[in-house]
Amino acid sequence: MSNIEFLQPGDLLKVISPSGTLRELTNFERGVEIWKSRGYRVELSPGFDSRWGYLAGSDENRLQQLTDALKDPDCRGILCVRGGFGSTRLLETGRVAKNTQSPFPDSHSPKWLIGFSDITALLWNHDKLGIWGVHGPLLTTLGLEPDWSVDRLFDYVEGRPLRSLQGKGWGGKQTTGRLFPANLTVATHLLGTPYQPDLTGVILAFEDVSEAPYRIDRMLTTWRMAGAFTGVQGIALGRFSRCEIDPQIPSFSVEEVLRDRLGDLNIPIVSDLPFGHDGVNAALPMGIMASLDAESGVLICG
Repeated sequence: MSNIEFLQPGDLLKVISPSGTLRELTNFERGVEIWKSRGYRVELSPGFDSRWGYLAGSDENRLQQLTDALKDPDCRGILCVRGGFGSTRLLETGRVAKNTQSPFPDSHSPKWLIGFSDITALLWNHDKLGIWGVHGPLLTTLGLEPDWSVDRLFDYVEGRPLRSLQGKGWGGKQTTGRLFPANLTVATHLLGTPYQPDLTGVILAFEDVSEAPYRIDRMLTTWRMAGAFTGVQGIALGRFSRCEIDPQIPSFSVEEVLRDRLGDLNIPIVSDLPFGHDGVNAALPMGIMASLDAESGVLICG
């Protein structure tokens, strides 16, 4: 894809709901206001607040929001409302609709797309969609971020350098690779599908929420059995929130599971980085070169 064209105040951004239905109206309005306060024009896509069960409207409606934003020559960026579930259904719909002819436009100026959690499925297909992706706050979470995290998001999309993020190094080497941030659950369910990207030479950055330790174990075991870690250069771990279980039930902790399932991969690993659910969610660029230092515990983007 072409060199990045950064956003600037005055640009038109479209709001879409590719996943779960809107439930956090106050937080959503706060998120929209932050973008407007930075000088951006924000346009709500028709049907963004629809509801169909737990989804933000039918697959056709949500897909239309995405494709309309991608095709609009005046639109410079796409702001996702919330996560939940549903973005993988858009990929499937885009694959099988009209006798497998994808409705995603194959010729348009690249747009920015910003979100995380369930939005992972779209971010990991940034090359197919023709987007510059940011794993960062959704419109329903942006207003909950500390000032430095909000500033970090705007620093990246407007072309200013990002500060390094400090975590806990597991000891060992340094590495570089293309950064692929993700919700672990969503990424795991892309394995073995046409929408699993080539992970050779990448640094994976995982976070998750509300997954019991045994389910984290099961997912990472799937990665191991599928050979999906082969060629991965390093792993950056963010927050795994609300993953504790009843203390009366025998279990490993999430930290113990991560150490057990990742510690023998012989690649640099840094944990406790400030991104994910239920706390600060530092923006992470999708697909750009990054550096990971497993001795000092530092992730450098760009």
